[in-house]
Amino acid sequence: MDASFYEDSEQEALATDAWQHIFSRREFLAIAGGAVAVLAVGSALKGNPNSQSAPAEDPASASAAGDPTTASAATEPVTDPANPADPAAEPAPLTLADLPWNLQLINGEHPLDPSYEPPQLTDLPQKGQTIDSRVYADLMALLEAAEAAGVPPVICSAFRPYEYQQQLFANRVERCETEEGLEGEAAEKEAAFWVARPGASEHQAGLAVDLIDQDYTELDEAQENTETQQWLIAHCAEFGFILRYPTDKSAVTGIGYEPWHYRYVGREFAPAITESGLCFEEWLQNYLADAQ
Repeated sequence: MDASFYEDSEQEALATDAWQHIFSRREFLAIAGGAVAVLAVGSALKGNPNSQSAPAEDPASASAAGDPTTASAATEPVTDPANPADPAAEPAPLTLADLPWNLQLINGEHPLDPSYEPPQLTDLPQKGQTIDSRVYADLMALLEAAEAAGVPPVICSAFRPYEYQQQLFANRVERCETEEGLEGEAAEKEAAFWVARPGASEHQAGLAVDLIDQDYTELDEAQENTETQQWLIAHCAEFGFILRYPTDKSAVTGIGYEPWHYRYVGREFAPAITESGLCFEEWLQNYLADAQ
């Protein structure tokens, strides 16, 4: 045979041996790798016989797990700083500003703004007199009951605007100056004991009404002795009113005794205030304390 034949056959044999060697190596590696995998799984199952194969991990979750900032945000609750939902936080204490309109405190320490007027006014039977519309029904019921009892009162004053109160106070200051010889601050202090300073009058809020006897029209302590005032003092709470400036509370209210000035607080509160024997300032102080 030709020598080239043997050379070609020898090259083919060498190539075949090389491929067999390569294949055997790959097969060995594959088998070895499989054995390692089997051993690993067997060890896991032996350590936890109830374990199930874990689901494939989400790349996003893996990324979050590797990022401490993301992991913290995922586990910590989100709280709105403007509205913290802390169950252990104590509620804010109730204040005068939180009270409903009918319990609004109006005096020298808590005056109304000069521009304040009731939301709506309703005309009363007496010409030119008006009252906060929310008070009207109960006031008329009070007047009708008094008339039915034979002691019909006369409405002397109801709503008064700030400017009118200014004039009343100025007139009283002038009287203190001319009749009592007082001046400046002393005259104003004395006047404020009988006529509320502008802004400090409940009449401006439309929540107060001055009721007098039809036969005795003087605004003095003698009003207390009339049958009309006796009936009103005894029954006004049934209709939501209180005698605002009792005879023995001037040191607290800052106003002299006025047995004709009735303040509307509502039927829910008037009986309790009257029965307590406290003036409005004292009762409100206790009411706010009890609400804490």
